[in-house]
Amino acid sequence: MKRWMLPAGVTEASGLVLENADMPEPGRGEVRIKVEAASINYRDQLILTNWYGRTEGRNLIPLSDVAGTIDAVGEDADAWAVGDRVTNTGVRGWEDGIPVDDFGLGLGALDLDGVLAEYVVLPADHLARAPQNLDSAEASTLPIAGGTAWNAMFGDHPIAKGGSMLTLGTGGVALFAVQLCLALGADAHVVLRRRDHMEKLRAMGVASVLNSLDTPDWAAEVARSTGGVRKVVDTVGVGLLPQAMEAVGKTGEVASVGLFELDNKPLSRSLLAKQINLRGVAGASRRMHRDLVEFIETRDLHPIIHQRYAFEDAPAAYRAQAASGIYGKIVIEIPG
Repeated sequence: MKRWMLPAGVTEASGLVLENADMPEPGRGEVRIKVEAASINYRDQLILTNWYGRTEGRNLIPLSDVAGTIDAVGEDADAWAVGDRVTNTGVRGWEDGIPVDDFGLGLGALDLDGVLAEYVVLPADHLARAPQNLDSAEASTLPIAGGTAWNAMFGDHPIAKGGSMLTLGTGGVALFAVQLCLALGADAHVVLRRRDHMEKLRAMGVASVLNSLDTPDWAAEVARSTGGVRKVVDTVGVGLLPQAMEAVGKTGEVASVGLFELDNKPLSRSLLAKQINLRGVAGASRRMHRDLVEFIETRDLHPIIHQRYAFEDAPAAYRAQAASGIYGKIVIEIPG
C-alpha cells in the first residue's frame, strides 16, 4: 500500500513523502479500514509546522480524521463487520459526560500515527458508524470539525429552536455550527472578514452577516440588534473573548474552540455583569458523535467541502487548507 509520511524535522508540506509500506494487519480489538477520505484540520497545520504535537526524531503519518470501509476485523472486535462504513471518533476513551483525564492530541500527533494512507488499523472502540446520507469525503469531516461544533452547540447550555448563535469565519467548525443552528430552527449570526463569502452565508439562511472590516465594533452591533445572542461559538481563540462576551446575552454561553488567537487580553466586565458561562471545547465524546450522526441523517445535512484533492496531491491540499478564503473543509480522497 501507499502512505504519506511527515519526516522528522520537516515543517513544510513540500517535505511530505509518499512511500510504499506493508499492509497493516489488525490485532486483538482492532479493525483495518480501506481509507476513502481524510480531512485536514487546523491542528494538522500546527503539527506540520512543529508548533505542537511532534515527537523529536520521529517520522509521523499525518492527519486524524478518516472515513472508509472496514475490510478486516481482528479478534474481539465483534462490534464491527467487514463492509461497515465508518469514521473514527475524535477522542478515544471519552464515552460520555466528563472528558477523560488523558485527552491526548489524537491521531497523527506525538507517537500516534495518523490516517493519510490507503489502509489504516484502528482500535474498534475508536470508530463510529458513518452517516448513511454522506459520501466518504463528507463523513471524514465529522471527527474533529463536526464533533467540536456539536459539543459547542449542545454539550452544555444547548441551543434550542428559536434561540440564537454567533460564530466567526467560514472554517469547518464555524460552518458546521451554522448548519446545525439553522437545521434546528435557531438564528445564526456570522462575523467574518471576506466580503465574497457574505452572499453564500445569506443564501444558507443566516439571520445576519457582519464584516469586521466594515464594522469593527461588531460585538456591540450584535448586542444591539439581537439583545445578545444565547451562544457564541468562538472559533478564533481566547484573545477574542472580550468581544464574544459583549455579543452574548445575559446568562448565555461562550464556547471557545479556536487556536488562531492565543494572546492574553483583559476579560470584559461582561463576564461578571451578565453572569456569562465560559466553556472550553475540544472534540466530542462518543455519545456526542452518535448524536451528531443521527442528527445529520434525520435532517439530511451535508457538510460543506471547500475542495477535494486526490491522494497524490496531499501537499497541495495542505497548502490550500493553510490559505485564506476557505469556505468549509479541505478533504483528500482515495478512490477504491
